Amino acid sequence: MNTIVNIYSDKIGEISRFLSSFYKKNIFLPNDLKWEKIFENPIEIADIIGTFIDNKDAYKINMWISLDQGAFINVTENNADKLIRYLYERYPY
Repeated sequence: MNTIVNIYSDKIGEISRFLSSFYKKNIFLPNDLKWEKIFENPIEIADIIGTFIDNKDAYKINMWISLDQGAFINVTENNADKLIRYLYERYPY
């Protein structure tokens, strides 16, 4: 099962700005109101979750993750730490 990260925004350019900062290179998206990436290794999403929460006030975006098929979790300041801890407990490799 792959892990999915979805980022949504209602402000054009916000997702590109966030991803450009995260990946440290210019990112241009054909649909700048939604971005989806599939990660083969679930632990890889811990970094983007942490960066999202650390910069929550700088970008008008929302993040949802899927660890199990068909179930998405909204990443918030209240659950981000628990989600990251859960990732390392569920996928300890």
